[in-house]
Amino acid sequence: MKIILDEENRTLTRQDENGSETLPLYSDAALNALMPLYTRIGWNQKYSYRFSWFGRPIIQLPEDMLRIQEVIYDVKPDLVIETGVAHGGSLIYYATLLEAIGKGQVLGIDILIRPPNRRAIESHALSKRIDLIEGSSTAPDIVEKVKAYAKDHEKILIILDSNHSYAHVMDELEAYADLVSPGSYIVATDGIMRDLTDVPNGDPSWTKDNPSNAAEDFAAAHPEFTIEAPVPAFNESTIAEAPTYWPSAWLRRRTD
Repeated sequence: MKIILDEENRTLTRQDENGSETLPLYSDAALNALMPLYTRIGWNQKYSYRFSWFGRPIIQLPEDMLRIQEVIYDVKPDLVIETGVAHGGSLIYYATLLEAIGKGQVLGIDILIRPPNRRAIESHALSKRIDLIEGSSTAPDIVEKVKAYAKDHEKILIILDSNHSYAHVMDELEAYADLVSPGSYIVATDGIMRDLTDVPNGDPSWTKDNPSNAAEDFAAAHPEFTIEAPVPAFNESTIAEAPTYWPSAWLRRRTD
């Protein structure tokens, strides 16, 4: 598709094999046409690699951070489990939210927690709400450690942000989904990969090898879960879709 922006005449024109359509530039339709480009180009140019939270890098799209903040406030989990630690910024973000709520722990799991990152997390002012387990999130002994840690927590929310291959995410879903409380979520992040097969830093194999496909196939095989993006708690806009790196990510455990 070709998109032509005309600021002088305030129009956006889309051209593809089916013809041409001209839209008012300042319209929902024009913004919806541009949104996929924003996320694709932003991902390729590492837009999400420029934010931190309480002193630690947090490699997330801000819109996704705000969305999961609303979910955590709504669910008020006793435990947030995240696979994938990196610099620890997201662990500290969740710990901040739980501190404000007044309860809850965060458990981070990673195959390798680099010593500088571990020191920064364990010495952080919010470290009292964070615990770490080093090892592969899908290794049987690590899964058992996580389940032992989780057994005394009533409301559990899980975020999968480690290895984003289809097989690994499916293994994580199978390993941890039974820990998710009714009404809560297991979130398979970064499914935007399947829309990045043709960008310079993308990979053609991501057409099928991505977290969104894993989440969709898991939901199809497990009727107790539905792919259900959370509804914004506040929305006075008329935009149908918000930018996200997490399409088809939100697996919500049914309450019935």
